[in-house]
Amino acid sequence: MPTKILAFAGSTRKNSHNKQLVKIAADGAKKSGAEVTVIDLADYPLPLFDEDLEAAGFPEEATKLKELMKSHDGFIISSPEYNSSISAVLKNAIDWASRKTGDEAPLAAFTGKTAAIISASPGGLGGLRGLVHLRSILGNINVTVIPESRSISSAHQELVDGKLKDERQQAAIEQIGARLAEVTAKLVN
Repeated sequence: MPTKILAFAGSTRKNSHNKQLVKIAADGAKKSGAEVTVIDLADYPLPLFDEDLEAAGFPEEATKLKELMKSHDGFIISSPEYNSSISAVLKNAIDWASRKTGDEAPLAAFTGKTAAIISASPGGLGGLRGLVHLRSILGNINVTVIPESRSISSAHQELVDGKLKDERQQAAIEQIGARLAEVTAKLVN
């Protein structure tokens, strides 16, 4: 059975650099034999996490996203950097999916999963500072984050028609997806 990877960007912006970048890594995972599902967080509109909302009834979109996460073995996440951290939409998605529902084990959407993290930004650091926070958050919710990561600076110039102009960068992003597929296959099989 192939390894199942869920790939998404921490952005809902239509022409997001990170949405383009995550597809490149997803292609690398596919080439390594993984079954990859690429989603757009814009398709899962979530209210800001609030325990009062949770008590009133787990939002339908949060349930859909959480079940999707639970059904995959690993994640490729391309995260924009907002004020030296991750985006609110990404943190909110993680927060909702981390909540225990019914008889499931705590952190059921994350425990035992793997992740690859990448970023793209028009800035000079390419979103690198946000990846430090994302790695910490994922590690704290029992996700094994592979050491390989990459940040693409000047993304507004480097990403053209869904590909990186620099072939070495393109290959490096694909390799991160491939590496996640390989590591995940070893851990889940």
